[in-house]
Amino acid sequence: MPEWFDGTVYDSGDVVKNPFTGETAELTAEELSMYDLIMGAQVVGNYDVMRKGLDWFRRENHAAYKALLD
Repeated sequence: MPEWFDGTVYDSGDVVKNPFTGETAELTAEELSMYDLIMGAQVVGNYDVMRKGLDWFRRENHAAYKALLD
């Protein structure tokens, strides 16, 4: 995980569903950890962390980024 990551790193991944499109993506533990950090950052308005997370996700798993976050 990047140095700036301050969330919880999960032990296992899971399948995540985009609530708007219904698309799903199977995420690794690290990807799920980042996804949750991005979603939390969006809720509280921490757009710096959200942008960093989106950039990380785009590089690490572009297909899941497109399905879940684009």
